[in-house]
Amino acid sequence: MDVDNFRRLFRYDHWANEEVLRSLKAAKDTPTRSLGLLAHVVGAEYIWHSRLRQEPSPLTVWSQLTVADSEHHILALKSLWESYLNSLGRDDLAASVSYKNTQGEAFTSGVSDILMHVVMHSAYHRGQIAADMRANGHTPAYTDFIHAVRQHKVD
Repeated sequence: MDVDNFRRLFRYDHWANEEVLRSLKAAKDTPTRSLGLLAHVVGAEYIWHSRLRQEPSPLTVWSQLTVADSEHHILALKSLWESYLNSLGRDDLAASVSYKNTQGEAFTSGVSDILMHVVMHSAYHRGQIAADMRANGHTPAYTDFIHAVRQHKVD
């Protein structure tokens, strides 16, 4: 997979996060678990971005965010990921990054593996949000990748 493929996946990720945000805004009584899971997606994306940049993260993995906070951070993450992906050179995806997880354990992972993890992790939790929204009587966002492609949201 090359950087252009990752740019496409992160455009999808951003679109899908915005769709979830839109569904949470449409719910008159936002389910607490759904909002918490979206905050987790946002916090985890910051943490992984920070690990790649070898910088401290502005959020924790389970930050408490409002819908408005989530909206702000989703927009900020779009710019951060675009900037990061645009900074990658030809061989950077094959590089490794050393970091500590939230329990303080040391790991080294490939940049391409981290990027794939970010997208897959977010998709997993968006699925949990959809199930929670449905269980609470709300219509969840339709965030399937192929739906984004069909709607020309991901080029």
